[in-house]
Amino acid sequence: MGNAELRSIHVHPVKAFRGVTPREAAVEPWGLSGDRRWTLIDDGGKVVTQRERPRLALAAAEPMPGGGVRLSAPGHEPLTVAVPEPVTTVPVDIFGTKVDAVPASGTAHDWCSSYLGAAVRLVHMDDPAARRPVDPAYALPGETVSFADGYPLLLTTTASLDALNSLMARGDHAAEGPLPMNRFRPSVVVAGTEAWAEDHWSRIRIGEVVLRITKPCVRCVVTTTDQDTGERGREPLRTLAQHRKADGRLLFGQNLVPVTTGTIRVGDPVRVLR
Repeated sequence: MGNAELRSIHVHPVKAFRGVTPREAAVEPWGLSGDRRWTLIDDGGKVVTQRERPRLALAAAEPMPGGGVRLSAPGHEPLTVAVPEPVTTVPVDIFGTKVDAVPASGTAHDWCSSYLGAAVRLVHMDDPAARRPVDPAYALPGETVSFADGYPLLLTTTASLDALNSLMARGDHAAEGPLPMNRFRPSVVVAGTEAWAEDHWSRIRIGEVVLRITKPCVRCVVTTTDQDTGERGREPLRTLAQHRKADGRLLFGQNLVPVTTGTIRVGDPVRVLR
């Protein structure tokens, strides 16, 4: 694979919000430390994402010491939210899976509801080791995940994005490109590979951490959402449908489960183990 290396790290403390790009991050069994431990839910307990509320792209969440978050959004004063005491839990429906989570303060609910113009609550996953198993069709016993879509980490490569943008440039909606990597909301971005090389990996090492590739990432309407404006287009789904479709699903990136834990750092070598 040559001199592949970790180009960037992306942590999203609140699911669907804008995140941060640290130079290093601890890899825990359920994902990057602090990643997607918080999410919004609606009155029925269903997780709220950019699928339904593209305006969430403009809201940001910054991790705070102790696991809290600092929320910011256009037109709103920033709000720091502490980790709630796990005195009570509420049921959360994340894509049909039921998970218990701890509600944040009423102030946090009000802030998020005011920004979205809809009644939502902010909840925290207090115990990711026990709350939500990874899809058993692709997991080993005991593997768990935070409020990420389905797997602890998502990997993308700069070469595959370049290839996708080249394909887009030849299409009917070329004016929408080139797209930045933030459309795909990855956990880790790898540089120095061939395009689509990640399709053929089953186990890799990033720095000191070994990770297992479980399956390609199925892409949804969130990828068509400009993460700087909240506006939607038709790409990259139109081009993925032409060039990266399998079993009716559009694919970009790979889902990962940690085999070992440790700290990864930007610039770490990436090695394919098999």
